Amino acid sequence: MKLFLSLILTLTLSLLVDSTVFSQVEKTEVVEENGKWVLKVKGEPFYVRGAGGVVHMDLIKSMGGNTIRTWGVENAQSILDEAHEKGLKVMLGFWIQHERHGFDYNDEGKVKNQLESCRRAVRKYKDHPALLMWGLGNEYELQYSNTKVWKAVNDIAEMVKSEDPNHPTCTVTAGTNAEKLKYVMEVLPAIDIYGINTYGDIGNVKSVLKTGGFKGPYMITEWGPTGHWESPKTKWSSSIEQTSTEKAAVYLRRYQNSIASEPNQCIGSFTFLWGQKQEYTSTWYGLFSESGLPTEPLDELEYCWSGNYPNNRSPRIDSIYFENKPNIKNLILQPQEKYNLTLFASDANNDRLNYRWELYQESTDLKSGGDAENKPPLIYGKVKGAKNNEIKLKAPLNEGRYRLFVFVDDNKKVAYMNIPFYVQNDPELVTGKIRLKPQTLKSTND
Repeated sequence: MKLFLSLILTLTLSLLVDSTVFSQVEKTEVVEENGKWVLKVKGEPFYVRGAGGVVHMDLIKSMGGNTIRTWGVENAQSILDEAHEKGLKVMLGFWIQHERHGFDYNDEGKVKNQLESCRRAVRKYKDHPALLMWGLGNEYELQYSNTKVWKAVNDIAEMVKSEDPNHPTCTVTAGTNAEKLKYVMEVLPAIDIYGINTYGDIGNVKSVLKTGGFKGPYMITEWGPTGHWESPKTKWSSSIEQTSTEKAAVYLRRYQNSIASEPNQCIGSFTFLWGQKQEYTSTWYGLFSESGLPTEPLDELEYCWSGNYPNNRSPRIDSIYFENKPNIKNLILQPQEKYNLTLFASDANNDRLNYRWELYQESTDLKSGGDAENKPPLIYGKVKGAKNNEIKLKAPLNEGRYRLFVFVDDNKKVAYMNIPFYVQNDPELVTGKIRLKPQTLKSTND
């Protein structure tokens, strides 16, 4: 009798535990209502104001954001737990292997193992209350040739839907075009939401989807500044990065004109990168500095998300002069010569500004698709007055590509810009007959 009662008690507790876990699940669905796609959580509309990254979650929430995105399931439990604690949702990503990294989609065993690895993750995290949706892969079609990857992704999506009926599936491509859209529409029927990573080309997304006849819901799963592969170039093919002030204007314009302006199909977006990384430069994509300070574009992002600007505004870059001239696009310098630069910056709150200048060789560790890159080493002793807005730069001795960075902060937020330049050891510089002899930089695509 005692054994029987014990078994009944154990079973009852088990059912209670299971019921408690299930009651925490916040069902997400994407539905079409009156010709408009709507993402719903527990039956209520949920527009994704998202950040690609897992740091500074408190700031996301305080700025009016509501979702974060991961690219894999590393540390997923702690990320989901923290997000839930902070009142955020998570698009939990599965890293679907890339052919350009050596994965063979003709190897049925490896393809099956990948699917089963995803299955284990679904079973582990599907009932977490912070889970919003599943992100199945990121730019797996970049530099690929084996189209079997599309079916592999759909097989994973079908598995996810069978294991978890409470959360939709999303997959992400590097931009979009007629070919990619055709695969998404014809080979990926188990995908509920189309995710598109796009930067300078964001304004063309609507026309591509319309021309291709795409009627479903989509998200802009990465967006931000103009990408390094689509930016203006110097004479020696170095990409010219926008200043933080130029990026801030771009964030506002692209959100208003290409995201919020498409309410019938676009159900939200994820800005990139909510963090910092070395990708072409150390500042190109990160919304935070290496030391963790928020950068200028975040002011505009807060306005996009909440409708209000923060009380403390970031410093801004007004202009820079090289030898008393504003033209800095194609600076070709002589070795060991000294040059004057003056930065003009301002602060809406009239805060005291700090300046920092740093000199590097142009990075040659260039990858594609956001793969990890190494930052070049800092060059010392070439910048006089590196903590002021006016400096004297001594050009390096060795010929080649370089990049000069300047950061302006108020101890809370930071603005920045950088200037690529070329040092040429050639006497023809004196006469103005410039003959460039640059080394070839590895080309990149994204």
